[in-house]
Amino acid sequence: METSKRDFVKAKVSKSKANLTIGLGALLGVVLLVSLIGWIVMKPEPEIIQGEVDANEVRVSSKIAGRIQDFKVEEGNSVQAGELLVQISSPELYAKITQAEAAESGAQAQNLKAMKGARKEIIGGAFEQWQKAKAGLDIAQKSFERAKKLYNNQVIPAQKYDEAQAQYNAAEATERAAKSQYDMAKNGAEREDKLSAKALVERAKGAVTEVKSYVPETQLTAPISGEISEIFPKQGELVGQGAPIMSIVDLSSCWLTFNLRENLLSKIKMGTILTANIPALNNQQIKVKVTFIKALGSYATWRATKTSGEFDVKTFEVRAKPITPVKDLRPGMSAILIDKL
Repeated sequence: METSKRDFVKAKVSKSKANLTIGLGALLGVVLLVSLIGWIVMKPEPEIIQGEVDANEVRVSSKIAGRIQDFKVEEGNSVQAGELLVQISSPELYAKITQAEAAESGAQAQNLKAMKGARKEIIGGAFEQWQKAKAGLDIAQKSFERAKKLYNNQVIPAQKYDEAQAQYNAAEATERAAKSQYDMAKNGAEREDKLSAKALVERAKGAVTEVKSYVPETQLTAPISGEISEIFPKQGELVGQGAPIMSIVDLSSCWLTFNLRENLLSKIKMGTILTANIPALNNQQIKVKVTFIKALGSYATWRATKTSGEFDVKTFEVRAKPITPVKDLRPGMSAILIDKL
C-alpha cells in the first residue's frame, strides 16, 4: 500500500516535469519564431541604385529666319551625317543677294573710273579751257603793261591803271586754275582715291560673299548620324534665326547615369568596372566603365539634422559607358546597378 502510493506520487512528479519541459520548449519556440519574424520584418531592404540611359543629342537650327517649306525626314527616322533634313524658304535672303551684287557692280564701276582716269573728251576740253585762259592772260598782261606806261607818263588816271592791274591778276588766276584742271584730268585720280575705290570694291565683294554664305542654311543637313528624336515646328510655320528645328540623338554613344550619395563612392573610381541590369532589355546584364564623376549642386545635398549627429552628404553624378556595344539600348531606359556599394 505504501509502495503503491509512493509510485503514484513519483509518476505524478515525473509527469509534471515532462509537462514543464514541453511548456518551456514551446515558449522557447514561440520566442524564436517571433524573433525570426521580427528580424525578417525589420531587416533593411537592400538599397536599389537606379540610373538612366543617356546619349548625345544635337539640336539642328538655322542661321536665317524663314518658313518651313518641306521636311525630308520624320520623327524616328535614322539619318546619316550630311543627309538633307529640311528645306527653308527665305525670299528675303535672295533679295539681299541682289542688293549686294548691285552694290558690288557700282563699286566696280567707280574703281574702273578711278583707275582709267578722265575721258579723252574731258581732257581735251580742259586743255582748251587752259589755252583760252592763257590767251586771256596774254591780252591782260599787254593791256596792263600799256596802262602802266601811260600811267607813268601821267596820261591816264590811277583808277584806269588799277583796273588794268586787277584784270591782269584775275586773268593770271584764271590761267592757273585752268592749268590745274587740265593737269588733274590728264593725270587721273589721286593714289588715295584709287585706294579708296578699290577698298569699296573689296567691301562690296565681302558683303556678297557674306549674304551668299547663308544660302546653304536654307537646306539643313544632318550634322551627325543618328535618329530623329523630335521635330519642333510644323511644315509651313515661320522659324526665327537660331530657333531649334529638330533633335538628332546619337544611339552609338549611349551611357548610364547614376546619382550617388558620396558615402557610396568608396568603391567607385574613374575606370571602375560595374555591372548593370537593363529591365527594358529582358534584364540583360551589361558591363560598364566609369568615365565621369562630378558633384551636383547644393540642391542635391542630403541635409543632416542638428540632433542626428550626422553630416551633410553631397550627391555625385556618375557616368559609365558600356564596354561593348549593347543592341537596342536607348536613352531613357532604366538601369539597375547590381554591384553592392
